[in-house]
Amino acid sequence: MRLRNLFTAIAIVGSLFPAAARAASAITRNKPRLVVQIVVSQMRYDYLLRFADNFGEKGFHTLVREGALCTRAAYDYALTRTGSGLATLATGANPSMHGVVGERWFNYTTGEAIELGADKKAFTVGSDEYDGQYSPRGLIAGAVGDQLKATCKDSKVISVALDPVSAVVSGGHSADAVYWLNGKNGRWVTSNYYLSALPAWVEKFNEEGSVVGYSAQKWEISRPLKSYCNEEYTDISVDTVRGISFDFLMRKKYDYDRLRRSPAGNTLVKDFAVQTIIYEGLGNDDAPDILNIVFDASRHIGERYGTGSIELEDSYYRLDEDLAALLDFLDTQVGRDRLLVVLTSDHGASDPIRANSRVPVGLFDNWQFSAIISGFLGAQLGPGDWLLKFDNRQIYLNRSLIYQKGHRLEEIQDRVANFAIQFSGVSQAVTATALQNGHFSGGVQGRMQNSYFPRNSGDVVINLMPGWIEFTEGRVSDSGSPYNYDTHVPLIWFGGSVGRTDVERDVDMTDVAPTVADILGIAPPAAATGKPISEIFLK
Repeated sequence: MRLRNLFTAIAIVGSLFPAAARAASAITRNKPRLVVQIVVSQMRYDYLLRFADNFGEKGFHTLVREGALCTRAAYDYALTRTGSGLATLATGANPSMHGVVGERWFNYTTGEAIELGADKKAFTVGSDEYDGQYSPRGLIAGAVGDQLKATCKDSKVISVALDPVSAVVSGGHSADAVYWLNGKNGRWVTSNYYLSALPAWVEKFNEEGSVVGYSAQKWEISRPLKSYCNEEYTDISVDTVRGISFDFLMRKKYDYDRLRRSPAGNTLVKDFAVQTIIYEGLGNDDAPDILNIVFDASRHIGERYGTGSIELEDSYYRLDEDLAALLDFLDTQVGRDRLLVVLTSDHGASDPIRANSRVPVGLFDNWQFSAIISGFLGAQLGPGDWLLKFDNRQIYLNRSLIYQKGHRLEEIQDRVANFAIQFSGVSQAVTATALQNGHFSGGVQGRMQNSYFPRNSGDVVINLMPGWIEFTEGRVSDSGSPYNYDTHVPLIWFGGSVGRTDVERDVDMTDVAPTVADILGIAPPAAATGKPISEIFLK
């Protein structure tokens, strides 16, 4: 059954189409005064289907029924990570153009790790904690928000997320403000790249200490246990007797990082975003504004508990309630005819490894792989630190030493790739030389090429077999592959200029930024390769 029909069948016929929706066909295509881009981190497309029966009427259901749903939207690159996905959404380009190949990469000359968004010249604004050394100075491509600011000087671009990297990358270079949560003291902070001091309303939010209330909530199932699709659970309470509070789980009194692994973290972001709209006056004048909201907690919950957990499923029911509240607020505060909402995700997620699974799966040991590659290089080339680093499925060689000893880099890359392919769990190993000089028209190697950026990528890039994930302590689900479960994500458009429709053709996620730009009547970001999705527009 088509998702739109499924959502329609679940609701009572009389409540499906409220007056505003029935009048949608009469609304001319207006430029929105507020664009709200919502990124639910690590949300797979199939969650919309799996959890549909337990969603309420005013969250995901409203977006799907009354908006435009792209049923086959996917990322067309291999290293599907949060930073890469957010950069693609912002710039309309793949990593091969915007350069974000992961959360970190390595400088071949110095051997230094380069963290995405990190900036030693920046300092914290809003806290004494050392948590504000972030800026977009390391990003090489412009975002749709940058294009809007260049076109309309009175427009505002603001980003809100739990994690600093999510906030910084989605905000682009010209954001007026970017906020994230300090995990040590529970304060919303930013860096001096954006502001010299927090606005009074943010200071008030911090001083009221309201974050403590979010961390003290108990996480109990929100639906009858028998109605859940998933069966496994670890921390969530399935009865009222064994309620576990987030405050107890945090153990440390002021360790608010635990909020990142609870649905209360998403609620906190939603509530702070609402305050942002009110106090910044977003959508209140003729200059269009952009608000980016990243729900990082969904990713952290998925990584900790897995795709088959009741914790993950319940977090989506609570997120559905948050979305319902947000949409209701936006309708009252801004008005649907002045609004564009885009809901999507930065990537999907792999299923946890199960011992009794008949499907070929496995855990990939990064440390063991690094040790074996290092030993191989030593046996081939003699003593020396030939391996700079193995990270994010990329092998970085010590190029300085290779050149110093008179070896040909391309030859060493080939040797390593041919050796790596023999390792258990490795499906492909492609050299940087092949990715830079060759042309792969599609398939897995084409997606690997779309992930490759010469200055930041490794000398050899590997791809794991389907179902295989890297072993990480405390993480049972992961991303970073070119497979459907990591690349296929929801993409929903909602607002006054959007019609009710299903787009059932393949849609590349590079199309998002050009579509937003087209609706706003501005040029797409400079590096964008995607095209506007014309089918979503209200006819």
